[in-house]
Amino acid sequence: MLDRELVRKALGTAMGRGGESAQIFVERTVATSLRIDGRRLEESASGVEQGVGLALTDGKRTLYASGNSTDEEFLLRMADRLARARSLAHHGPAVVPEAVLRPLPEQFDVRPLRLISPVLVPPATVGMDRKVATLRRADGAARARDPRVAQVTVVYRDVEQQVLVADTDGTWGSEIRQYVTIGVTAVARAGDTIRMGYEARSETRGFEFFDVNLPEDVGAEAARVALLQLDARPAPAGAFTVVLSASAGGTMVHEACGHGLEADFILKALSVYAGKEGQQVASRLVTVVDDGTLPNLRGSSSMDDEGAATTRCVLIDKGMLQGFLHSRRTAREMKVEPTGNGRRESYRHLPIPRMRNTIILPGKTPPDQMLAGIREGILVCRMGGGEVDVATGNFVFSCSEAYMIRNGRIAEPIRDATLIGNGPEVLTTIDKVGSDLGYGVGTCGKEGQGVPVADAQPSLRIPRITVGGVAAEGGGTESA
Repeated sequence: MLDRELVRKALGTAMGRGGESAQIFVERTVATSLRIDGRRLEESASGVEQGVGLALTDGKRTLYASGNSTDEEFLLRMADRLARARSLAHHGPAVVPEAVLRPLPEQFDVRPLRLISPVLVPPATVGMDRKVATLRRADGAARARDPRVAQVTVVYRDVEQQVLVADTDGTWGSEIRQYVTIGVTAVARAGDTIRMGYEARSETRGFEFFDVNLPEDVGAEAARVALLQLDARPAPAGAFTVVLSASAGGTMVHEACGHGLEADFILKALSVYAGKEGQQVASRLVTVVDDGTLPNLRGSSSMDDEGAATTRCVLIDKGMLQGFLHSRRTAREMKVEPTGNGRRESYRHLPIPRMRNTIILPGKTPPDQMLAGIREGILVCRMGGGEVDVATGNFVFSCSEAYMIRNGRIAEPIRDATLIGNGPEVLTTIDKVGSDLGYGVGTCGKEGQGVPVADAQPSLRIPRITVGGVAAEGGGTESA
């Protein structure tokens, strides 16, 4: 993407007036977006974006500049401005002493990266007609589910992101990342009642993604959830035993746990997990990992956006807090190795610690035994949006598909249920962990940046948690 000599020259210019290290991030992204709404193709867009970001680190401070040109003159001018800004902050207009200058490596350490997600059919080689036809298959399947499906929207996006990272410590890494995503929103209507269902799939694959994620399945699932809500009764309010099905994905672990284990929050003492490394923070049945090395998952890649190889990071092992998710900066400050979690939305952003594929590992309880002994409770099969306070661990999550549990069996569907609780407390009280595992996908937001992630969990049983609904009802208790 850039000549090595030009990269070396740019890094040298940035370091020309002092500093601890400099790093360059080059990105070229090609994306295509399609949207079908009301059976019509309402959006068809494609484009290319490229640019470069340059960081100069000096102690705990980082100066950053970015631009959408990779021209040599532009790049060197940007590097010189960073150097001057650093010099003015430390020495005023005076010339920086030679002793402050640091030599660049003679050559970059170019190491081959392990290919995490092979691409068999690059979406760029697939015609637009075929892509549109794929979306129409999802639209048709959703509408065919039931005449009460009144509206369907199907969105598609493929992204090819080519990145290059070079650092004054000799790091040189580059890779091409491929994402394919489809999402279907179905609206069902019965009289004056209107309900919505949503289903999304996304992986780091080529167009062969649709060989294992049939568009018909995605459309039909969105319609099923919408139709289910038409017949659901309002959720009760109170304290209940709650079973989170594996099909709920890992929203709970991502929001209520994962963000609090990102090391920048730990360093700022803004996380409920700060100062608790080596302590019991969850049930001994609970093990949490963040793994960027799993093939084809939305959060996977060979390296992070600082050139560090991705890893499988054990965060909680049998309830004990083991470690955190690190960027280069947080790893340096905490005197540990980077975990490959320094991520950024684009070349315009500084990398910060972010999750990839965050997972509660499966346990030993068969899924069909999770409801045993529950006299009255709630089964959550799908999670919606939510909020979490990283400092306290308090959360509120909506449930887009849930059912009452009565005498150990699934009963009637309910709607408009919310889960209200505290992440660490919930993790501590989990008393059953299923042998299954279900995934969810999304784009995680933090400090104004969005990055692709996945999360997963087995079925989990929480003996008591507050459920927000519209009518008070006796709290669910477990029979003797």
